[in-house]
Amino acid sequence: MNGLVTTSKEKLVVEVVAAHNLMPKDGEGSSSPFVEVEFENQRHRTQVKRKDLNPIWNEKLVFHIKDVADLPYRTIEVNVFNERRSSNSRNFLGKVRVSGSSIAKKGEETPQMYTLDKRSLFSHIRGEITLKLYVSTRGEAKEAGIDNGMMLVQENKPTQQSQNHAKDGEPNPGELKPVVITTGPGPAVPLAAGVAGVGGGGGVRLYSNGSNEFSLKETSPYLGGGPLNKDKTSSTYDLVEQMQYLYVRVVKARDISFFSGGEIVAEVKLGNYRGVTKRVSSNHVDWDQVFAFSKDFIQSSMVEIFVKEGNKDDFLGRVWFDLNEVPRRVPPDSQLAPQWYRMEDKKGDKSKGEVMLSIWFGTQADEAFAEAWHSKAGNVHFDGLCSIKSKVYLSPKLWYLRVSVLEAQDVVLGEKGSTLVRYPELSAKVQVGNQVSRTRISAASPIRSLSNPFWNEDFLFVVAVPVEDYLLVSVEDRVGPGRDEVVGRVLLPVTAIERRTDDKQVVSRWFNLDNHFGHSAETKLVARFGSRIHLRVSLDGGYHVLDEATMYSSDVRPTAKQLWKPHIGVLEMGILGATGLMPVKIKEGKGGTTDAYCVAKYGQKWVRTRTVVDSLSPKWNEQYTWEVFDPCTVITIGVFDNCRTDKNIITNAGARDSRIGKVRIRLSALESDRVYTHSYPLLMLHTSGVKKMGELHLAVRFSCANMGNMLQTYTLPLLPKMHYIHPLSVNQLESLRYQAMNVVASRLSRAEPPLGREVVEYMLDHDSHMWSMRRSKANFFRLMNVISGVVAMSRWVESMRNWTKPVYSSLFVATFLLLVALPELIIPAILLYMATMGLWRYRFRPRHPPHTDTRLSQAESVYPDELDEEFDSFPTSRSADVVRMRYDRLRSVAGRIQTVVGDMATQGERFQALLSWRDPRATFLFVIFCLFAAVGFYAVPFRVVVALWGLYALRPPRFQSKLPSRALSFFRRLPTKADSLL
Repeated sequence: MNGLVTTSKEKLVVEVVAAHNLMPKDGEGSSSPFVEVEFENQRHRTQVKRKDLNPIWNEKLVFHIKDVADLPYRTIEVNVFNERRSSNSRNFLGKVRVSGSSIAKKGEETPQMYTLDKRSLFSHIRGEITLKLYVSTRGEAKEAGIDNGMMLVQENKPTQQSQNHAKDGEPNPGELKPVVITTGPGPAVPLAAGVAGVGGGGGVRLYSNGSNEFSLKETSPYLGGGPLNKDKTSSTYDLVEQMQYLYVRVVKARDISFFSGGEIVAEVKLGNYRGVTKRVSSNHVDWDQVFAFSKDFIQSSMVEIFVKEGNKDDFLGRVWFDLNEVPRRVPPDSQLAPQWYRMEDKKGDKSKGEVMLSIWFGTQADEAFAEAWHSKAGNVHFDGLCSIKSKVYLSPKLWYLRVSVLEAQDVVLGEKGSTLVRYPELSAKVQVGNQVSRTRISAASPIRSLSNPFWNEDFLFVVAVPVEDYLLVSVEDRVGPGRDEVVGRVLLPVTAIERRTDDKQVVSRWFNLDNHFGHSAETKLVARFGSRIHLRVSLDGGYHVLDEATMYSSDVRPTAKQLWKPHIGVLEMGILGATGLMPVKIKEGKGGTTDAYCVAKYGQKWVRTRTVVDSLSPKWNEQYTWEVFDPCTVITIGVFDNCRTDKNIITNAGARDSRIGKVRIRLSALESDRVYTHSYPLLMLHTSGVKKMGELHLAVRFSCANMGNMLQTYTLPLLPKMHYIHPLSVNQLESLRYQAMNVVASRLSRAEPPLGREVVEYMLDHDSHMWSMRRSKANFFRLMNVISGVVAMSRWVESMRNWTKPVYSSLFVATFLLLVALPELIIPAILLYMATMGLWRYRFRPRHPPHTDTRLSQAESVYPDELDEEFDSFPTSRSADVVRMRYDRLRSVAGRIQTVVGDMATQGERFQALLSWRDPRATFLFVIFCLFAAVGFYAVPFRVVVALWGLYALRPPRFQSKLPSRALSFFRRLPTKADSLL
């Protein structure tokens, strides 16, 4: 039976919103869940969400109610299953039984989250499901479009129509659909109100760029506690949602009855959560540690603090507090002073010992939040606790070290009589840290002796402050293939090198070479000769050391601080949280999970949020601020999985934090003093294609104190002036950027907790220069999009010439003649047209920040082999057959490019052939034409010539010929150099 014909007006609407943290049961670390709802022998099921442990359905299932009066005595059975395609069966994922007494009326419904229950004692179930249940009339149901796409069925199998619809709307494995309501085969409707447990707050609006899978969504979180809950914390933390915490600071203890002389620990217990302090000696019981318990997960009405002996379960003393009596602290109030509390013994009597502590309710704005032990970190081993705290890092200040190796004098060769046997091949090697460069071998000169080589070569290196490196310059003699002998060297501390901020030349100096490499008996003989080298060395502070890709640069200031200009604005960012993250690892007893943290980089300041353990929808709600010196910069935000929370992984030296996704926001695309709240899709490109790893919720505000100063920066050069006075080549910049990235990664990896090299490389786009067929296609289509305006204009002019619309063509001819008669109107007319178009398009300006466009990136239509090539190492690690196939493909692409370049060269050579007398008859005709044309242009006014040419070109088709013009035919007959090619 496909439907039920009823006469009652009341309908039961069960809106299946979403599920969270389901158990993977497909054998591949995921599940393909669907929901089946049963009410009064009526069954209905939702669509299947392929490979999704956090599915979002937003489907409304409508059921007939026989008697509304009996509804409170009825129950609704909600079962979640995993569909198995291979065996045409299903696995049980959990169930919920909802009483009819909890069903609301239409307009009063709210989303409710239910914990999934087991079907039997041996069922492995986890997760929650969010439902909305309410009673609606038949008329209201029709208006909402509920009846028009839904099928009520009596069997477990879906109808053929719903099966087809599930296949059409099936997402790619691991991808998360945006929040949409799908009530039938019609188009999706964006959700108009926030969904508890799924979104970040209020309304949601989609900004699509081709596929709703990867769209940008505008959210309405309750920033700063919401409009009705403004308090003192909102002034500082007004871009994040307030998170309430119970803070317990355990300072120290005294007068403890303890005889064994062991170690003492304090334990804070709140429901099922317990935090333990570090172990201290009984002679000096001082902990001074803070514990933070999220108010959303408080499971008890009292908190207990125990003082215990190191490894024993029995406590020495106890203090407990009723949570209803705990005070609330609001910054900028000073911290609550700790007090001494007398402890109770096991019998409940007051003991002699006392413990000093303080307890209060606060938010993440509290000073103790960053260093506190969090209840979610209860399962993290002690060595990994440091790596889950939020931190701020600063990139080292980078300088360019310029070394000019000019010449050397009186170089003593290492081998006796070598000057009589062979010609010395002398070169200089310059080394700073692990950066090495070499000069060419000095060429022979009739005016210089063999022991006085001349090079005159410049080298640039990247050094970081504080400088810990030395500059080593050595002169080497090539005595054989692959064998160089050091004949002299000089070691200079980089800290002693002169610094400059402009293009003023630094005075060169002679440095003595240390050439004592022989035996001690030869030392006196060698020391007689004053071997020396001529160097010009300086630290250039007038450049900006690029450590990011130029197009994604977040800072363009010069290195020298005295050249900095005042900041023009402030960038504030609230990192709210993420939803729908894909599990990236499997923990014992927990299945697929993620320990996510966020890293944001702008300028020299890197920020790292705390790690939220075992959560696919982490909430950070941390706010950070940066000074902005140039609006045409980009901030980068990345999400990673922390591998150091697992004790088994941290012992592995090669452990790396996994990438989850990255978001870039260009500041110039943001309006001043406006808060942007959006959820950005976290997209990762894998060998199997583009994959959505989740969504990142951000609140961004760019504030500007003086609009005039900001507008002035648009007229200034993008880079410091040294980049234009003494420009660096593209190859130099790329090589120096790689060196700078290595320096930054090595410095940040030495912090505590370390920011891993894999994180720094991903944030700085270390592999952006590698070849990719997909990127090449994307850049080609970008170029075609740029010139599409010129192509469209030429087609429009051609349509005017063809007189397809005689009225428009007549107006075009009249306008052309008017501009020829009054040429002074041409430039004002063009400028006025551009100004009018700009004002007109202001109404349609983008209302949201730009985000990753998968269609523009050619990520949706890429071939698997092209992706495999993009992820290949350098040099390649693929088989010879695969490399040969790719090489042949690259040859075919290069052959087409070669043909286009050859055609362009052919046209240019034809212009050169007009006066080259390569074809004497053609050149004779062109010269005679130029003589007659010169006389004609002198005799006839230029306006008349242009008008006649325009009328001739715009003549109606009746007077046009389909054959090419005589001038074009003449040009195509001119000779080219293609005849001389092999």
